[in-house]
Amino acid sequence: MASVQTQPASAVVSQQSLPISVAVITLNEEQNLARCLESVRGLASEIIVLDSGSVDRTGKIASEFGAIFEVHPWHGHVRQKNAALKRCTQPWVLCLDADEALSPELAQSIRQLFDASQPKENGFWVNRRMFYLGDWIRYAWYPEWRLRLVRQTHAEWRGLDPHDRLEADGATARLDGDLLHYPPFRDFHDHVTKAIKHARIAADSYAASGHRAHGYDLVLSPAAVVFKHLFVKQGWRDGWRGWLILIAKLVNVLAKYAFLLEKQHTAGEPAPRP
Repeated sequence: MASVQTQPASAVVSQQSLPISVAVITLNEEQNLARCLESVRGLASEIIVLDSGSVDRTGKIASEFGAIFEVHPWHGHVRQKNAALKRCTQPWVLCLDADEALSPELAQSIRQLFDASQPKENGFWVNRRMFYLGDWIRYAWYPEWRLRLVRQTHAEWRGLDPHDRLEADGATARLDGDLLHYPPFRDFHDHVTKAIKHARIAADSYAASGHRAHGYDLVLSPAAVVFKHLFVKQGWRDGWRGWLILIAKLVNVLAKYAFLLEKQHTAGEPAPRP
């Protein structure tokens, strides 16, 4: 297996910044933000940090990296990320989560992209690699291609909260190098708790958009998760971590459809007489 660069990129101050804005949304990200912004220092001409009310050192850290820091009320993942995207003034935008960082190989790929000539595409996909419970995941969550570098006037965040996705019109291509992701799971209990929280948000989004659930979703959707995880992604090859990831995925999908069915059949209904 080829070696994997799993250290964030460091600043290369001797090289000229590129016509790129970095857009990050935050809420109490003092543990992650410095690593994220350090990986793009010397690469981006502008950093936009859109915060939804942090009470820790997030704002101070953003200022230390020369970022434009603004507080903006939280209206959901999709709307918040679009608000950050619209504030960017450079022709290209690199959209990152605060718990992500560029690997050296990915940072170099981005620089080479602009060193050669102005890109003809309107967006570029990067491969995200997860760090989970002390090790890098090689199968269950990998490869995971995400569109993250886009031409500012040709892109928009879409989807249903919390499952946002960045879309760009026109041609796109892939970049070499990993986007390193350090998800905020302190332990497995925290992972499952967040899986249930995200399931509730997803169920609310589904209900608001008119999406309906059926009883068979409680059987077919988990079955699809198991098939993809074990046979398509071969998540079992990640050892015990792969099995914990599968359990959390099953909790999430079961809770999502359970919450949605609950909303459909009990919302606003009076309690039946005994």
